[in-house]
Amino acid sequence: MLRLRNFKQEDKTLLVNYLNNPDVKRFLSPKIPSPYTINDARWWVEEGSKVGITRAIEVDGQLAGSIGALPGQFEYAKSAEIGYWLAKEFWGKGIAVKALSALFNEVQLNTDIVRLHAVVFAGNTQSIKVLEKSGFEHEGLLKKAIYKQGTFCDAGVYGKIIN
Repeated sequence: MLRLRNFKQEDKTLLVNYLNNPDVKRFLSPKIPSPYTINDARWWVEEGSKVGITRAIEVDGQLAGSIGALPGQFEYAKSAEIGYWLAKEFWGKGIAVKALSALFNEVQLNTDIVRLHAVVFAGNTQSIKVLEKSGFEHEGLLKKAIYKQGTFCDAGVYGKIIN
Protein backbone atom coordinates (compact mmCIF):
# COMPACT_ATOMS: atom_id res chain seq x y z
CA MET A 1 0.00 0.00 0.00
CA LEU A 2 1.30 3.45 -0.94
CA ARG A 3 0.83 6.56 1.14
CA LEU A 4 2.36 10.02 1.32
CA ARG A 5 3.43 11.25 4.74
CA ASN A 6 5.74 13.70 6.44
CA PHE A 7 9.34 12.67 6.94
CA LYS A 8 10.29 11.17 10.32
CA GLN A 9 13.54 10.97 12.28
CA GLU A 10 13.56 7.21 11.59
CA ASP A 11 13.93 7.93 7.85
CA LYS A 12 17.45 9.35 8.14
CA THR A 13 19.41 6.10 7.71
CA LEU A 14 17.42 5.05 4.65
CA LEU A 15 17.76 8.54 3.16
CA VAL A 16 21.55 8.25 3.44
CA ASN A 17 21.53 4.77 1.89
CA TYR A 18 19.18 5.68 -0.94
CA LEU A 19 20.75 9.03 -1.83
CA ASN A 20 24.25 7.61 -2.03
CA ASN A 21 23.22 5.12 -4.72
CA PRO A 22 24.75 6.37 -8.01
CA ASP A 23 21.75 5.16 -10.02
CA VAL A 24 19.30 7.08 -7.79
CA LYS A 25 21.27 10.32 -7.74
CA ARG A 26 22.22 10.25 -11.44
CA PHE A 27 19.36 12.54 -12.47
CA LEU A 28 18.85 14.40 -9.19
CA SER A 29 19.59 18.07 -8.77
CA PRO A 30 23.12 18.90 -7.67
CA LYS A 31 21.55 20.77 -4.73
CA ILE A 32 21.31 17.33 -3.10
CA PRO A 33 24.70 16.86 -1.42
CA SER A 34 27.02 14.12 -2.62
CA PRO A 35 28.07 12.18 -0.70
CA TYR A 36 24.83 12.40 1.29
CA THR A 37 25.52 12.29 5.03
CA ILE A 38 23.51 11.71 8.18
CA ASN A 39 23.75 15.47 8.85
CA ASP A 40 22.21 16.10 5.40
CA ALA A 41 19.40 13.68 6.25
CA ARG A 42 18.87 15.36 9.63
CA TRP A 43 18.58 18.77 7.94
CA TRP A 44 16.16 17.35 5.38
CA VAL A 45 13.88 15.74 7.97
CA GLU A 46 13.91 18.73 10.33
CA GLU A 47 13.95 21.66 7.86
CA GLY A 48 14.23 20.97 4.14
CA SER A 49 11.15 18.81 3.86
CA LYS A 50 9.02 21.53 5.49
CA VAL A 51 9.11 23.69 2.33
CA GLY A 52 6.14 23.56 -0.03
CA ILE A 53 4.22 20.30 -0.09
CA THR A 54 6.98 17.77 0.46
CA ARG A 55 6.20 14.20 1.39
CA ALA A 56 7.87 10.88 1.98
CA ILE A 57 6.62 8.11 -0.27
CA GLU A 58 5.90 5.07 1.88
CA VAL A 59 5.21 1.62 0.43
CA ASP A 60 4.01 -1.14 2.74
CA GLY A 61 5.33 0.76 5.75
CA GLN A 62 8.81 1.45 4.31
CA LEU A 63 10.26 4.71 3.07
CA ALA A 64 10.53 4.41 -0.71
CA GLY A 65 11.36 7.96 -1.82
CA SER A 66 10.25 11.56 -1.85
CA ILE A 67 7.83 13.72 -3.79
CA GLY A 68 6.89 17.35 -3.57
CA ALA A 69 5.39 20.45 -5.11
CA LEU A 70 7.14 23.78 -4.60
CA PRO A 71 4.74 26.67 -5.21
CA GLY A 72 5.95 29.57 -7.32
CA GLN A 73 5.95 33.22 -6.33
CA PHE A 74 4.48 36.43 -7.71
CA GLU A 75 3.17 35.83 -11.24
CA TYR A 76 3.84 32.08 -10.76
CA ALA A 77 1.88 31.87 -7.49
CA LYS A 78 -0.73 29.54 -9.01
CA SER A 79 1.93 27.13 -10.34
CA ALA A 80 4.21 24.65 -8.63
CA GLU A 81 7.29 22.72 -9.68
CA ILE A 82 7.16 19.06 -8.81
CA GLY A 83 10.02 16.70 -8.12
CA TYR A 84 10.33 13.12 -7.00
CA TRP A 85 12.76 10.25 -6.60
CA LEU A 86 12.50 6.60 -5.64
CA ALA A 87 14.96 4.16 -4.12
CA LYS A 88 16.18 1.77 -6.78
CA GLU A 89 14.43 -1.28 -5.32
CA PHE A 90 11.10 0.47 -5.93
CA TRP A 91 11.71 1.26 -9.62
CA GLY A 92 9.51 -0.21 -12.35
CA LYS A 93 6.49 -0.94 -10.14
CA GLY A 94 4.25 2.01 -10.98
CA ILE A 95 4.93 3.64 -7.61
CA ALA A 96 5.94 7.04 -8.97
CA VAL A 97 2.73 7.32 -11.02
CA LYS A 98 0.64 6.43 -7.94
CA ALA A 99 2.61 8.89 -5.80
CA LEU A 100 2.03 11.66 -8.36
CA SER A 101 -1.70 10.91 -8.33
CA ALA A 102 -1.75 11.18 -4.52
CA LEU A 103 0.22 14.44 -4.71
CA PHE A 104 -2.25 15.85 -7.30
CA ASN A 105 -5.11 15.08 -4.92
CA GLU A 106 -3.39 16.82 -2.03
CA VAL A 107 -2.55 19.88 -4.13
CA GLN A 108 -6.12 20.12 -5.46
CA LEU A 109 -7.69 19.75 -2.01
CA ASN A 110 -5.38 22.06 -0.08
CA THR A 111 -4.16 24.78 -2.46
CA ASP A 112 -5.28 27.09 -5.23
CA ILE A 113 -2.53 25.86 -7.58
CA VAL A 114 -3.79 25.23 -11.11
CA ARG A 115 -0.60 24.22 -12.93
CA LEU A 116 2.20 21.79 -12.17
CA HIS A 117 5.43 21.50 -14.07
CA ALA A 118 8.55 19.37 -13.93
CA VAL A 119 12.03 19.86 -15.31
CA VAL A 120 13.67 16.59 -16.36
CA PHE A 121 17.25 15.83 -17.38
CA ALA A 122 17.34 14.89 -21.05
CA GLY A 123 17.94 11.14 -21.11
CA ASN A 124 15.89 10.41 -17.99
CA THR A 125 13.47 8.27 -19.99
CA GLN A 126 11.90 6.61 -16.95
CA SER A 127 10.91 9.92 -15.39
CA ILE A 128 9.56 11.14 -18.72
CA LYS A 129 7.38 8.01 -18.94
CA VAL A 130 6.10 8.62 -15.40
CA LEU A 131 5.16 12.20 -16.27
CA GLU A 132 3.46 11.24 -19.53
CA LYS A 133 1.48 8.43 -17.82
CA SER A 134 0.41 11.04 -15.26
CA GLY A 135 -0.99 13.38 -17.91
CA PHE A 136 1.92 15.80 -18.29
CA GLU A 137 2.66 17.21 -21.73
CA HIS A 138 6.08 18.04 -23.12
CA GLU A 139 6.24 21.83 -23.33
CA GLY A 140 9.78 22.47 -24.38
CA LEU A 141 13.49 21.75 -24.29
CA LEU A 142 15.93 24.02 -22.50
CA LYS A 143 19.33 23.52 -24.08
CA LYS A 144 22.30 23.35 -21.71
CA ALA A 145 20.00 24.38 -18.84
CA ILE A 146 21.46 21.98 -16.27
CA TYR A 147 25.06 22.02 -15.13
CA LYS A 148 26.08 19.07 -12.98
CA GLN A 149 29.51 17.66 -12.22
CA GLY A 150 31.20 19.68 -14.92
CA THR A 151 28.75 18.70 -17.64
CA PHE A 152 25.87 20.52 -19.32
CA CYS A 153 22.57 18.72 -19.94
CA ASP A 154 19.45 19.72 -21.75
CA ALA A 155 16.27 19.86 -19.69
CA GLY A 156 12.80 18.83 -20.78
CA VAL A 157 9.90 20.86 -19.42
CA TYR A 158 6.62 19.05 -18.78
CA GLY A 159 3.38 20.64 -17.60
CA LYS A 160 -0.09 19.70 -16.43
CA ILE A 161 -3.17 21.77 -15.67
CA ILE A 162 -4.91 20.32 -12.60
CA ASN A 163 -7.73 22.74 -11.79
